[in-house]
Amino acid sequence: MYKDLSSGIKSSITRSINISLESYFAEIEWDENRFSMEDVVTYWRKYSEENAAWFDKVSEEVRGSQAFHEELARKINDSLEKMLNEQPTAEQVEALEALQKEHGTNYDYGCKAEAAFIEQKLRAR
Repeated sequence: MYKDLSSGIKSSITRSINISLESYFAEIEWDENRFSMEDVVTYWRKYSEENAAWFDKVSEEVRGSQAFHEELARKINDSLEKMLNEQPTAEQVEALEALQKEHGTNYDYGCKAEAAFIEQKLRAR
């Protein structure tokens, strides 16, 4: 079912997954002890229903199908894996080192998205 959707809708779904993942991790402040895959799915579902452009363009029949949900679960897992494995850029590392020195902090970060979160947090101080 997912594969039968237009490329625009598939792109919109991917965007909604990525936005909701970043928002979820920001909400839990990248605390791995607070992470719950069930919460990720719930967070994404709520985001999609309330904010995603694609939601109203996909029929209720498709959205309600088990096959579609299985494909979306794979897509969420793939997006999560990609996000968590994307290394911070050299520019991010340099900026974070300077900000941490300035603020006397020593945050660990394992991926580009987490580095962006910490950088934003430190710049807001």
